[in-house]
Parts: sequence; structure tokens; C-alpha cells
Amino acid sequence: MERSSNFRKNKFSFGMGTIGRDMVYTMVSMYLMVFITEVVGVSDQTLITITTIMMVARVFDAFNDPIMGVIIDNTRSRIGKYKPWIVIGLFMSAFVAMMLFTDMGLTGTSYIIYFTIFYILWDVAWTMNDISYWSMMPSLSYDQKEREEIGALSRIFANIGLFVVVASVIPVTNMLGEQFGSKKTGFLVYTGILVIIMIVFQMVTVFGVKEPPVIGGADESKTDLKGMLRALFQNDQLLVTAVAMALFMIGYVTTTSFGVYYFKYVFLNEEMYSVFAIVLGVSQILALLVFPWFSRRHSRKTLYGGAIILIVLGYLIFFFSPANMIFIGAAGILLFVGQAFIQLLMLVFLADTIEYGHLKLGKRNESVTFAIQPFINKMGAAVANGIVGYTLVISGINSLNDGELLSQRGLLIMKSAMMLLPLLLIVLSFFIYRKKYIIDEKTYGEIIEKLVIREEDKKEVE
Repeated sequence: MERSSNFRKNKFSFGMGTIGRDMVYTMVSMYLMVFITEVVGVSDQTLITITTIMMVARVFDAFNDPIMGVIIDNTRSRIGKYKPWIVIGLFMSAFVAMMLFTDMGLTGTSYIIYFTIFYILWDVAWTMNDISYWSMMPSLSYDQKEREEIGALSRIFANIGLFVVVASVIPVTNMLGEQFGSKKTGFLVYTGILVIIMIVFQMVTVFGVKEPPVIGGADESKTDLKGMLRALFQNDQLLVTAVAMALFMIGYVTTTSFGVYYFKYVFLNEEMYSVFAIVLGVSQILALLVFPWFSRRHSRKTLYGGAIILIVLGYLIFFFSPANMIFIGAAGILLFVGQAFIQLLMLVFLADTIEYGHLKLGKRNESVTFAIQPFINKMGAAVANGIVGYTLVISGINSLNDGELLSQRGLLIMKSAMMLLPLLLIVLSFFIYRKKYIIDEKTYGEIIEKLVIREEDKKEVE
């Protein structure tokens, strides 16, 4: 009973930490580009430069993620190895997010330099918090179903945060802009509100989570650079998961990053975007709520395959949909129900590769392993930002004046970049998973049994 009570407390304390995190992350990842193009207003040349900087900075920082994972795995403190970096990354991210949503009155080269400095700092700060936060998750339970519960609840809270921002960012920043006399100030105040929420809910995780002991007789020696490379490249299931996740995230982030532009320039109704976001938010949260029910009755491969079918149907309906909320909403529900299932499945796939690597290599590297998630998110966002930024220039959107309409050529370019390319990448990720990923429910159970036997043998020797 004590363990069950502790598990429930850990599950909710950990899951609630995602609410504010994903609010701020959504603001930066999805609406920083909107702020730059629609609020600050920059030339095509400046936009191309900033887009390139974002891509290069994210790719460079992504390769630093495993190093941060090593630092976290090697941390020894009174409050554990995860929480110190959660707190440091939290407050750094809060400060830098505020700085990104102001231009300080700078223009041209001065603004580009200012943006570059704080964008790089954002990547560093977020890396500290993100890797330490998510690598804590697999340490909370060795039971696959319990991990799915933790993951599902975390994704539910994360999606609440995400869709609150998606649904409110346009009307609230417009309202704040009118109140303060500047849309720039409206964005800054709105970001400040999100930052406060993030700090409050992250403190719930820091003070509420208590980690259970490790099983399996893991090597507790510190991880060096050679050990990091061994943990990453000799764990074949981690590599398969990483490739599949990367392809999926590039497609998903590309589609979502086009959202505001699509409703504004294709459907010519920016206000529809908030309604659309509410429909999607509710449907995705409901999908995560029912996931455990489906998980008890179907294998993970079956759930993944069903989710891919929903996503394909959603993209096809969206591509041919007129400016009608019924068709748009139906497409969105299919897309984001499927997406919710896949994101949760990939989270637990990644968690299960830790025990696989533990058995194969003799050492648990939670943070190095979970460094793959922000690595993939950053690479995905870098590629997606590149696709969005260049598409805005090539399609002619960035150079449109108020009242001007997008040409048919520009419309086709945007729809193809937003839907056809992502669909191809997401389907490809599914085939890689089906072909190469071997840790099903039965195999994972065998891994845990072998780790327990190894721990018992070690105790007998001692």
C-alpha cells in the first residue's frame, strides 16, 4: 500500500510539472517565428538570416544534449541527480524566454545579434531542464503499464499547457496589446504570465517526487565520453527509436508550426485558429485519457498502426478541406488523436531502451538515453523551422502587404510543405519502427527478469 501511495504521488507530482513547461516551450517553438514576422516585422533577408541561425543553433545545441546527459548522470547531490538541473534550467529558461519576446527597439543587424545570443542561451537553458526532467520518468517505475500511466498523465498535462497557449495566444495577445498600447508589449506580458505558471508547477515536481531505489545491480561509476558514446551507439534499440522519433517530430512540428499562417492566409480567418485549437486540445487530451484502456486490450504495435491510419486520413481530409470548421475539425481530430498515441508510445519506447541498455551494457544511463528526446526535438524543430521560414519566403507570404491575397502557386507550396512532406516522414517513421524495434511486452518482461537475477547473483557474491 505504501508503494502504491508513493507511486500515485510521484505520478501526479511529476505529471503536473509539464503544464507550465509546455506552455513556455509552445510559446517559443511555435510563436517566436510569428512574433518575429507578424509583430516585430522583418525583411525577407533578415528572416532568412534568422531562420538559418535558428537551424544552425538548434543543430549545434542538439549535439550537446548527450554531454548534458553525462553531466546529469554523473551528478551526486543530497536531492539526487535530476532536481538540481531541473531548477537551474527552469530559472534560466524563464529569464531567456522573456528576452526572446522583446526586440529592445533594435533593428537589422543589431536585432539579429541580440536574437542570436538569447536564442543560443534558450537552447542551453532548456536542455538543462528538459533532459533532467524527462530522464527522471523511467526511474519512477519498472512496470511498463505504470510507465504508460505516468507518461499518459504527463502528456495530458503537457497538452493542456500546449493547447491553452494555442487557443489563447492570438486573442489574449491582441487584448493585452490593446490594453498596453503595443502588440509587442502584449506578447511580452503574455509570456511573463506563462513563465510564472511554469515556475509554480515545476516546483510541484521538485518538492513532490520521491525516487524509488534502482534494481539490477547497475554500475554506479561515473560516465565518461567513451561511456556516453557506448551508451548511445551500442544500444541498437535506442538508435532505432531515435530515428523513428526524429522523422515523426520533423513532420509533426512542421505541420503545427504552419497553423497560424494557414488560417490567416489560406482560410483568411485568423480567429478560426483558436476554435480549431480548442477542438484539437480536447480531442488529444481525451485520446491520452483512453490510451490506458486501449493499451490493456491491444499490443503497442497494433496501437501504433491504428494511430498511423488516423493520421493519414486526417492529412488527406485537411489537404482537400474547404474553409469549413466541420471538415477542418474532423481532420484535426483524426490527426491529433493519432499524434497523441504515437507521442506517448515513443516516450515509453525510449524509456524501455534504458533497461535494454542496462542488460546489454551493464550500466543505467537514464539521462544520456533521454538526452535523445531533446536532441530529436531540437533537430526536428530546426528542420521544421527551416521548412517554415523558407516556405514563407518562397511562397510569398512574408512579403504580402495588408489585404493582399496569397497566389495559387503560393497556396500549393504552403499546403505541400505543411501536409504532404510531413505525411511522408511520419509514415516512413512507422515502417522503420515496425521493421527494427524488438522490445515488445514479452521481451521487456524477460529483460526485467534477467536484471533481477543479476542483482541477486551480485548480492550472493558480496
